Amino acid sequence: MQTENPMIADFVKVLNSAAGTLAGLGREAGETARERAREVLGGFDFVSREEFQAVKDMASTAREEVETLKERIAALEAALAAKTQG
Repeated sequence: MQTENPMIADFVKVLNSAAGTLAGLGREAGETARERAREVLGGFDFVSREEFQAVKDMASTAREEVETLKERIAALEAALAAKTQG
């Protein structure tokens, strides 16, 4: 038959209590960190992936149009220069 030492039993109770307290503190710290992150990030204006892609596509189209217009202007300038020289 095993006898229970009251000092060891008390020590185990203290350790169990400390473990529970630490676990609670860990959960509370995690919740606090998440809340702080929400507060900090809440001030930023983020766009969705779809909005970003739409603007990226618009910019790409605009770049292509600019290149086409540059080529047309260069051709018109060359034609005008040839006309005024000849």
